[in-house]
Amino acid sequence: MDAESFLEFASQVTKLKMYPYFDVAHSVLCALHVRDDLGPGALAFSRKHPISCWLSTMLVVFAGGMLSAALLGEPPLAPLKNTQQLVIATAVWYLVFYTPFDIGYSISKFLPVKLVFSVMKEIYRCKKVHDGVLHAAKLYPNAYIIMIIVGTLKGNGASFTKIIERLLRGVWTPTSIETLQPSFTTKACIIASVVFVLDIKSDLISAPHAFVYVFVIGFFIYFKVFSSMILGIHEPMLPFENLICALFFGGIFDYTTKAFKSNKDEKSDTKKKD
Repeated sequence: MDAESFLEFASQVTKLKMYPYFDVAHSVLCALHVRDDLGPGALAFSRKHPISCWLSTMLVVFAGGMLSAALLGEPPLAPLKNTQQLVIATAVWYLVFYTPFDIGYSISKFLPVKLVFSVMKEIYRCKKVHDGVLHAAKLYPNAYIIMIIVGTLKGNGASFTKIIERLLRGVWTPTSIETLQPSFTTKACIIASVVFVLDIKSDLISAPHAFVYVFVIGFFIYFKVFSSMILGIHEPMLPFENLICALFFGGIFDYTTKAFKSNKDEKSDTKKKD
C-alpha cells in the first residue's frame, strides 16, 4: 500500500461511526468485566440484586463520559441522555446475565468473538481519548495537563470508578483506587493523550493527523489485544518503569545506601568475631 492509499485509508478510519457496532463491543466487554469481577456468585447476585447489577454495569459503560463531564463543569449524567447507547448497554447487560443456559455469556467469552470485540473496543477507546483531548482543548486551549487528564479519563474511566462501581454491589475495596496501582490501560491512555496533544497543539509531530490517529489505534490493539490476550504480557512497560524509578525516583540511591549499610554491618560483625 503506497502512502497516498494509506492516507486515504487512515482518513476513513478517523471517520468511523461508533454507533451501533462499536458501542455494542464496548458494552459487551464492560458487562463481561462486571460479571467476571463478581466471580462465581455472579448469577446468584444478578438474580437477587438486578438493579445493583444494572447500575454497576452502566457505570462501567459510561464512566469515561461521566468523569470527564464532572471535571469540566458539565452535568455528570449527560452521557445518559444518549438513549440509543443506553438501550444498547441495557440489552447487552441483559444478554450477558440473563439469557437461557447462559448462552449470551458463553458466546461473549468465546475467544474469537472476544478478540473481535477487543479490537473494536480499542478503536472505540482511541476515539474516546481523541474526543476527550479535543473537547478539553476547546474549553482550555493552553491547559495541556487538563487535556491529558480528560483524554485519559474518557479512554479508561471505568478503572477510576472501580471503587464506586464495586460499592454499588456492596463491596468496599479502598485499595482498588487506580492512582495507587495504575493499570497498563491507564498508562496507554496517558501516552495516547500526550501524542494527541502534541499533534494538535505543537509542530513536533509532522505526520498527517490521520496517520497519528491510526498509529494510536495500532498501539492500543497491539499492546492491549495481541500482547495481553495472546502473549500474556500484561505490563509491557514494567522494565521501563523500573529503569525510570531507579534513575529519577531514588531507586539507585536507596540501593546504594542499602548496599553500603550492609557492607558496614558485615565489617562490624567481622571485628566483633576477631
